[in-house]
Amino acid sequence: MKKEIIFLTPIAICIVVAIVIIALYNYRLKKRIIDSGPIDENSLKFLMSLSGLGSEVLKWGLIFLFGGAGLILIEFLPYPADESSLPYGVVLISIAMGFLTYYLIMKKQQK
Repeated sequence: MKKEIIFLTPIAICIVVAIVIIALYNYRLKKRIIDSGPIDENSLKFLMSLSGLGSEVLKWGLIFLFGGAGLILIEFLPYPADESSLPYGVVLISIAMGFLTYYLIMKKQQK
């Protein structure tokens, strides 16, 4: 278990730093567009596409919800801990179900 944590920690830190940098640059881009003067319809559509915060929160909330449910499910499944890859499969399937749920919700909203 310690080997996985040592391996996953730098990856998680890099992902968090990348998300913060992307959010910062999106903010700066929106600020420059707004400060440049009157906004036409195309600029407004572009700004709205950058501001997809509600769907991002929904996506990550569903992924964490289903991932957590998969981790809880693992606790109730009997398996040999040293030899089994069952926990990885359960967590991956539950996360995939979260992504599919998000996809279906977004597809329904676009109609």
